[in-house]
Amino acid sequence: MRPTTLLYAVCFALISLTSCSEDGDFNVFSVQQDLELGQQTDAEIRSQPAEYPIIERADNPAAYDYLQGMVDDIVREGQVPYADVFPYQVTLIDQDVENAFATPGGFLYVYTGLIQTLESGDQLAGVLGHEIAHAAERHSTDQLTQQFGFSTLVSVLTGGNPGLLSEVASSLLSLRFSRADEIEADARSVDYLCNTRYAANGAAGFFEMIQDSPQPPAFLSSHPNPGDRVKDINARAKEKNCSTETDDRVAFQEFKDSL
Repeated sequence: MRPTTLLYAVCFALISLTSCSEDGDFNVFSVQQDLELGQQTDAEIRSQPAEYPIIERADNPAAYDYLQGMVDDIVREGQVPYADVFPYQVTLIDQDVENAFATPGGFLYVYTGLIQTLESGDQLAGVLGHEIAHAAERHSTDQLTQQFGFSTLVSVLTGGNPGLLSEVASSLLSLRFSRADEIEADARSVDYLCNTRYAANGAAGFFEMIQDSPQPPAFLSSHPNPGDRVKDINARAKEKNCSTETDDRVAFQEFKDSL
């Protein structure tokens, strides 16, 4: 039996207990467990206000109307997977950090430092599409499955470690995605934005802006080359005949000014 055939046979045998992604990777966690991990991680983040100074919705409803509205547009128009299960909820963190991240189950976090460096709503939409993709493609729990290995798989399947979800949730905040995950998230960002009012290659605009920066964000050191990502994102938008011409600068500037 060929290795690929064997892999899918094993996936089929375990389908009622675990999941297998389209590329043949095992993911020990169910979709519901992705959601539970995200909820636990969100609670952990909110319990650390010194490290994660969150802007609450009640303190800036206008900013959240804009940001969550953008997320909702992307999820709805992009037909994002698990929209009936994951909340795709966005949270603002008031810190001078040029980054955004996602946890399992559709919990998204954007630093005000990143927003202040962006030049348009299209760039922000591109970044959000990328982070939504990490959750929708379940990259975090894919990585956790690889990190904890087959023994974790057996433990989950047999129920031998009831505290497992709490244990692995604590490792999510330091988890790094693979380069393949990053490339896939870039592609999905184009797909999700293609039918929205935002430029489908918005993420390319973000990478174009930062690739010549004298001090690029630290997270790029473990990511694919920004120049290559710009080419790939633009090529995918062209291949799918997506619009790359929009103008959201006025509304975006009002959003930036509100922070």
